[in-house]
This record gives sequence, structure tokens and C-alpha cells, in this order.
Amino acid sequence: MLPDVSAYFIAAGLSFALAQGIKYLLNHRVKGSGGWRQLYMSGRMPSAHTATMVSLATVVAVYDGLESGLFAVTAVIALITAYDSMMSRRSAGEQGLALRKLLEKSPFAKDPLPYVALGHKPLEVVAGGALGFIVGLIVAFLITK
Repeated sequence: MLPDVSAYFIAAGLSFALAQGIKYLLNHRVKGSGGWRQLYMSGRMPSAHTATMVSLATVVAVYDGLESGLFAVTAVIALITAYDSMMSRRSAGEQGLALRKLLEKSPFAKDPLPYVALGHKPLEVVAGGALGFIVGLIVAFLITK
């Protein structure tokens, strides 16, 4: 028996919320602050995007099977999300940092300088994937069964 669509949304939403909450707590502990803005910012530990997609793929795997077309689609999107977080967005963030350093030295710099989203380090993506997998299993086997 297949679940109603709410299991998929619960897994994705819960994974995203948990990842962002963990990110907030870790940043608050390291920096002593960070404000509520940290609850919705990208980058840092763990990857909320990866957690969201891996949890969705996990619920799909449980309910629809590893052989289903829907699992193939969600697994591929999860892999693309993880790759993009580590490679494309990370590279763009490093370029943003370099530009920010140039702006700091410029007499024409605006105050405040723009926020630079760094993307993710591999460990942050792995942590997000592990969180998403665990949340997906919990949703599939404990919450929605």
C-alpha cells in the first residue's frame, strides 16, 4: 500500500527544518550569535538541500521501491544537488570571497558588504545526506506507517 503524498512532504520538510536548526545551533555555539537569519541562510554544516533530497529519495525507495522510476528521478536529483553544493556553489562562493576582499580595499566599497554564500565542503554534504537518510527512514517506518 502506498502512502498518501504527505509522507513525502513530511520527510522533505522535516529534514530541511532539522538541518537548518542544527546549522543555527552550531553557528550559535561557535560564534556566540548569528541571529535568526542563520535559520534560512545557505552553506555551512549540514547541507539542508542534500538532507531534503536524500530524505525524499529514501521515502520513495521505501514506498515505491528501488526499481521504480520515481526513485531513479529522486536519486539523480539528490546526487545533482550534492554535487552542485560541493562544486558549483562552492566555487562561486570562493570567487565571492575574493571579490569581497577586493571590495574591502576599495574606496568605493558600499557598507555593509554583501553576504557571500560559500556552498558546502564534502563533510557538510555527507552530514546532510546522513541526516536526510535517517529522517527518511524515521518518516517511512515510524511516522507515516
